[in-house]
Amino acid sequence: MTLKNETFCQNEYDKLKRVILCQPQYMTIREVINDTQKQFEDEGIHIKTALEQHREFVRTLEANGIEVILLPYHKKFPEQVFTRDIGFTLGQTIFVAKMAHDVRIGEEDVLKQWLDDEEMSYYTLAEDRIEGGDVIIDGETIYVGLSNRTYLQAVEHLQSVLNQFDVKAISFKEKYLHLDCVFNVISPEVALIYPPALTKEDMDHFSSRYELIEVTEEEQFTLGTNVLNIGNKKILSLPVNKQVNQKLINRGFEIIEVDITEIIKSGGSFRCCTLPILRG
Repeated sequence: MTLKNETFCQNEYDKLKRVILCQPQYMTIREVINDTQKQFEDEGIHIKTALEQHREFVRTLEANGIEVILLPYHKKFPEQVFTRDIGFTLGQTIFVAKMAHDVRIGEEDVLKQWLDDEEMSYYTLAEDRIEGGDVIIDGETIYVGLSNRTYLQAVEHLQSVLNQFDVKAISFKEKYLHLDCVFNVISPEVALIYPPALTKEDMDHFSSRYELIEVTEEEQFTLGTNVLNIGNKKILSLPVNKQVNQKLINRGFEIIEVDITEIIKSGGSFRCCTLPILRG
């Protein structure tokens, strides 16, 4: 069943029905733009392996009844696999981000072209530097990470546009790229977190609102927080993140392990590789 022209998201954990991905056809570390890439710059990315892993990822989503849209890939965009960063869906609106790094500028135009072709409306954050990896939605609260990709004035603009929401700016150590690399809400009550990256003030806020599952330094490096909840407490996670997975299982989550370790060499995992446009 095609769910054409339907968009709605109000959190990170309702049943995922429709999501945008892009194959890593031209994935390469052309320009080091995060700490993870620095570790793998010499080794590089094995495209054939990355493509096989991505296909398995897509098959897993489809096997769970999720409609997967694959954006067209372009040689000039080596990081297109990380579709989360080019936008986010809030309510019935798809917000299209403005990419911060030269190597990624233009990816948002590919998304806009698809939305235009599908006759789907969207809101362009044209003058704001904001990327979807920094935006985490939980009902009426929107957490926006302040990074070298997302600026405070963008957060302030978002708050002015979305006055019915509480938009909270979250500071974190910039080496961690996006907020979803150190924090992720996986249910109304539970969140994954890497405490050393965050301020005491924000840690206090998060601990007052959620049961926090802490991720070790080793599993932060393998992006233990960057899981994808597809609904019904089912979570896609890497097999290598054994401690995180066991903690989630202990709290009643079902873990679906998919190996995308070739893709995470460039600094993003399941959440980074998916742009949900319909949950419910």
